[in-house]
Amino acid sequence: MPTDDHSLVQRARSGDERAFRTLVERYQKKVYAVALGMVKDREEAMDVVQEAFVKVHRSLDTFKADATFYTWLYRITVNVCIDVIRRRGAMRAEAVEFDERVGHDLAEANLGAVSSQLGSNPEKSVLRRELGEKIQEALEQIPEKHRAILLLRELDGLSYEELAQVLEIPKGTVMSRLFHARAKVQKLLSESLGIPLPAEGEED
Repeated sequence: MPTDDHSLVQRARSGDERAFRTLVERYQKKVYAVALGMVKDREEAMDVVQEAFVKVHRSLDTFKADATFYTWLYRITVNVCIDVIRRRGAMRAEAVEFDERVGHDLAEANLGAVSSQLGSNPEKSVLRRELGEKIQEALEQIPEKHRAILLLRELDGLSYEELAQVLEIPKGTVMSRLFHARAKVQKLLSESLGIPLPAEGEED
């Protein structure tokens, strides 16, 4: 029996709960990572995952076959995260427990000159952990629209086209937001770690 996303969605639409559970198991870790990166609280991130999949289950009949399931799922997840952030209001004033895995994944991602200067030698692991923590702090200081696009790109590797589908914005806007998000994070990291940014025109 086919287990690709579209086949599972069709079976779930027909009431096959096992098919839907397979979709949940396939994507729940990625959804949790995105949620945690945005809401900065483990319990709230778990709530986001649950709410996102509940919304997905209720909206299966609206899923269009010309879209990919995971971009649709991520769009719902991002919207739930934004709702949570807006409900909290003063989220940036909260003391939040750092999630090492998310910070480490972002430190390993292509965030440009700041991360590349630390290299990949095992001896640099302490510095890379510090970078992960600083990235997490920097994410709290950038707008939610920039945070979402950076997480989806760096943690999940979504293409520009997929990001445009998830966020329902033009590809050009995706590229612009991603550029500004990376630039803001790099600037914040440069200031907190004391690492100079490259000169204008210098390759990352």
